Amino acid sequence: MQKKIIIGTRASILAVAQAELTKKMLLDSCDNLEVEIKKIITSGDKDQRTNWNKDNKSLKDMFVKEIERALLDGEIHLAVHSMKDMPAVSPKGLTVGAVPMREDNRDIIITNSGATLDELPQGAVIGTSSLRRVESIRSLRPDLVIEPIRGNIHTRIEKLKNENFDGIILAYAGLKRVGLKNLATEIFEPKRIMPAPAQGALCIQCREDDNFTLELLDKINHRETSLVIDAEREFSKIFGGGCTTPMGCHATIDGESIKIQGMYFHGDKIYKDEITGDKKNGKELAVKLAEMIRGQIDG
Repeated sequence: MQKKIIIGTRASILAVAQAELTKKMLLDSCDNLEVEIKKIITSGDKDQRTNWNKDNKSLKDMFVKEIERALLDGEIHLAVHSMKDMPAVSPKGLTVGAVPMREDNRDIIITNSGATLDELPQGAVIGTSSLRRVESIRSLRPDLVIEPIRGNIHTRIEKLKNENFDGIILAYAGLKRVGLKNLATEIFEPKRIMPAPAQGALCIQCREDDNFTLELLDKINHRETSLVIDAEREFSKIFGGGCTTPMGCHATIDGESIKIQGMYFHGDKIYKDEITGDKKNGKELAVKLAEMIRGQIDG
């Protein structure tokens, strides 16, 4: 008997691309399944002007709550989110059903001239609204001018072309998912610009009492991605993570070991450290890493 599943997603090009990716994974993992994608307009999609770093609105309020309401009301079976937008705890009645294999979590720069970050002229204007990226770029090139920029990937690329920007910073994962990875001028390794915790990962959310959907999602869950994301989000939680917090975290697994690198900006300095241990203890290691960085800050 064929079963129909409805995926809820924001209506942005990137969000729909992520939903299509999830749809393909589900169809590849299960026979006799029909999958529909339902686009939901969120507050964040309607508001393309607010700089949240200044008014401290949360990404949950802007991009997630309408979709979670649709889940709880039974309008959709599952929702596809960017994991970095998700709060540490799901609302009552909802759970994370799957974390698929992560896409490349590095940041990139696109410049009009094709110059890399080091090659840009003094005073060049860089667009980003992420405090983590702002402080990271300032540490590498304090002579550059950094201006806020809002909108989805395509909007920001249009602003780069038509407004007073020489370059913009974006997540490589999003660029790849919408088929524009060739636009990246330079890809930043994590030791140069530390990615945001959980960047590049998807969160597939569903109702905790929906056993059929949970069984489906278990087939597309990627165990090692779940472990590194758990560690990165634990580090984020300790530092009060969000778009208003200038911090980064990058975890990788090699065999039975997990290596976690963390960064936190405090005062006028970036503090970094790393820790390695058993991959089963990622969250505990993330706590220790946060303590090590706090120790640096406290002197």
